[in-house]
Amino acid sequence: MDNLFFVLVEGVSAAIAFVLVWFMVKPYRMTGENRFLGLPIGFAFLGVSYICMGASLSLGESSLLDEMRWLQLFTGAYAFVFIAVTYHLSFETHERKARLLMQAFASLTVLVSIFLFIVVFLPPVLAFPSYKAADEYFKVFNMMLALYVTLQTLRSHALKPESKTILAPLGYALLAFSQYSFLIWSLDSSFSAFIGAHAIRIVGLLVFLFVSYEAIIARKNVAREGQV
Repeated sequence: MDNLFFVLVEGVSAAIAFVLVWFMVKPYRMTGENRFLGLPIGFAFLGVSYICMGASLSLGESSLLDEMRWLQLFTGAYAFVFIAVTYHLSFETHERKARLLMQAFASLTVLVSIFLFIVVFLPPVLAFPSYKAADEYFKVFNMMLALYVTLQTLRSHALKPESKTILAPLGYALLAFSQYSFLIWSLDSSFSAFIGAHAIRIVGLLVFLFVSYEAIIARKNVAREGQV
């Protein structure tokens, strides 16, 4: 029963993440600027990571359990890396430079993905740490990236205040705190931390959903005013 509940929570998290992808891809479609592409890719990876976690919770002792767990770690890390790189490039003044950096990063991501697939899913060729140890390292890594993005969004709002997206830093801070709670659960098996991590993550995703909806409505209102 407990697993079923958390599987449903992962499913809800994934659904919200993919709705956010739909919202976030609109600026890229409108402008064609690559700096808008990282966010939908990042949140798509988040959605995939939630699906993998839900699958791992429902698989029991299946032979695919380890693969799903490792896949969840890597897709989650990719998500935060893409989001962090996107916000880092958002301060680039030259679109061409930002585009080249994003393309280089995407190419590197493909190479790393191939390497990780060989290491994790094919017969062992390298000695990997235990899943528990790797999970803790990844949680720290994700938390640091989420905090970096939080600071970047705060910096962005300090330079150019925008009322419609003012809650974005809160969303990233909640994702960082969620990673911290998952880390606490991994370290001392605190069930309350596990529940809290899921709850905080859901709230953070809902914050992004609200921010994205408000931003889309604001753009539509501006477009209508321009037609008048």
